[in-house]
Amino acid sequence: MMIFFGVLGLALLAVAGYVLRGVYYIRKAKRLTAEVEAIGARAAARSAAHGFLPADRLDTEHSGPVPAEHGVVLAAVRSGDWQAGAAWVEAAGQDWEERYTRVYVLGEEAAEDDAWLRAWRAARPADPAAAAIDADSALTVASNVRGALRANQTSREQFRVFHELQRKAQVLVEEAQALADPADPTPYVLEQPIALGLGYSNERYRALSAEITKRDPKNLSAHVRSLQYWCAKWHGSHEEAMAYAREAAALGGPGDLLTLLPLYAYFEQETHEDDLDPDVYFKEPEVVAAATAALADLAAAAPDDRRALRLRHMLAWFLYWQDRYPEAIEQFRHIDGYIGTAPWTYSGDPAARYLKARDYSVGQVTPGA
Repeated sequence: MMIFFGVLGLALLAVAGYVLRGVYYIRKAKRLTAEVEAIGARAAARSAAHGFLPADRLDTEHSGPVPAEHGVVLAAVRSGDWQAGAAWVEAAGQDWEERYTRVYVLGEEAAEDDAWLRAWRAARPADPAAAAIDADSALTVASNVRGALRANQTSREQFRVFHELQRKAQVLVEEAQALADPADPTPYVLEQPIALGLGYSNERYRALSAEITKRDPKNLSAHVRSLQYWCAKWHGSHEEAMAYAREAAALGGPGDLLTLLPLYAYFEQETHEDDLDPDVYFKEPEVVAAATAALADLAAAAPDDRRALRLRHMLAWFLYWQDRYPEAIEQFRHIDGYIGTAPWTYSGDPAARYLKARDYSVGQVTPGA
């Protein structure tokens, strides 16, 4: 009996020891959490003191301020005034990237309620702008069905419906191409997500890309989409993506912002390959040189070129990793408040990624503040 109680006593002491150790580790974890939160709070306060916005004021949907005219036009078409939408698209003239943007904005609206678009198409069945918006609306619906999750998190039924909707959208895209001004690349740009989703062969994609480039060789948005096709995560490899990026960037001159493309290719590789250490990778000489070239390109761009925001977002990320903190902060000042684009959207928590890079950069320049 005494042996039994002795063993029991030892067991109880062991259990007590485990409990005490558990309490210790819980308290330690809480202290570490509190310390991390305190560091984050100090960093946020330091950034706020230098004019940067707090986490709750970050727009996760857009890369920059939305022009007021977007809201005016959308309100008009919702009321049935499709003529306002038609005039807005035509007002873009031969600024093909702006024309595509306006088609996209109206296409997203039509994906929610297309009564006004149906009236437009009935009144002007051969209107190329209406045809392009119809195609884009169909693509938006297909994209919504597919969702933004990885392939292994998407059901077979989602993929089946997605591909079916993309094939229907393809018919509308072909109609838009037939109706468009021969100089307008917009309906060919609309085909790019279909090429990704339906898996165009390399040869077929090159033919599509050539149709866009011959109409608008410096179309930054279209080149970024083509780069996606050539990435390892889609239908190419890092080598093919980088080759495309350099070839396309060579089509531009100072201020054309095509230096974004090599940065994007480097970024995609680092994102895709798990064994790369960003603190080493982004400091490689060729990557540093690409960021420096992009800064010079940006300096030569028109002050009102809204496309510059895409380059500024990517540069902020590269310069942060390259320990070029004053230059990074300059980019953060231009983009602060808007994080609905790469590189922030490639994280499960875009705001956390953005704040870490921004606040750390501020702290390195003003450590005692």
